[in-house]
Amino acid sequence: MRENIGDQFTLDDMARTANYSKFHFSRAFQRVTGVSPGRFLAAVRLQEAKRLLVSTSLTVTDISHRVGYTSVGTFSSRFRNSVGVSPTTYRQLGGFAPHIPMARRAGNTRTATVQGEIFAPACGTPGLIFIGLFPDGIPQGAPIRCSVLSRPGPYVLTSVPPGTWHLLAHSVALGRESVMVDSPFADDQALAVASSGPITIRPGVPVRHADLALRPSCVLDPPVLLALLDVRTVALGAGAAS
Repeated sequence: MRENIGDQFTLDDMARTANYSKFHFSRAFQRVTGVSPGRFLAAVRLQEAKRLLVSTSLTVTDISHRVGYTSVGTFSSRFRNSVGVSPTTYRQLGGFAPHIPMARRAGNTRTATVQGEIFAPACGTPGLIFIGLFPDGIPQGAPIRCSVLSRPGPYVLTSVPPGTWHLLAHSVALGRESVMVDSPFADDQALAVASSGPITIRPGVPVRHADLALRPSCVLDPPVLLALLDVRTVALGAGAAS
């Protein structure tokens, strides 16, 4: 996918490369990565677009074509929905976001609390730790609930509505934030990730417990599409989520 990011290829093409039937390939791919091949490819393309926006002077139209989109309007819409801001705003912000907006949901009195503990990776020093509940296994779009921790330890997500969610966390090693923005595919273990789920929240079950252990991201992990939090903004107390 990464070597042919701008090409138009199908599930059949990917399965043929792996010498699998497309049905077996799709099942195996989702079992290993947590998402379908198509969703993973879409995420990889948007992650490359993020890199090009902050590391080159290419126009948004040129970037959209380089990562496989034939319509700049479709590209811009999907980028905003996945990253949280438009391509132009992402470039202006230098790849960082002042806050992470949460999805708005209709009021529901039968909410629950998801809580647990986040453990640090065996190597490296994690920076800010973002944790959120998402509809699927890719950290993109607006989380249903989220929080930011300054260090590993207990977390609590309150007012979680009924549904099936994926608990996802990520942290960039201290001092490595610019590396992740300029070169999101860099294999230098700057990014640590963790996941749990799917977690089903049902009315009448007030608390769900889920621990997470951060580990270095690998090539099989879906890209983190959310714009990284601006550490300076959080340090000033401006708030990580709204």
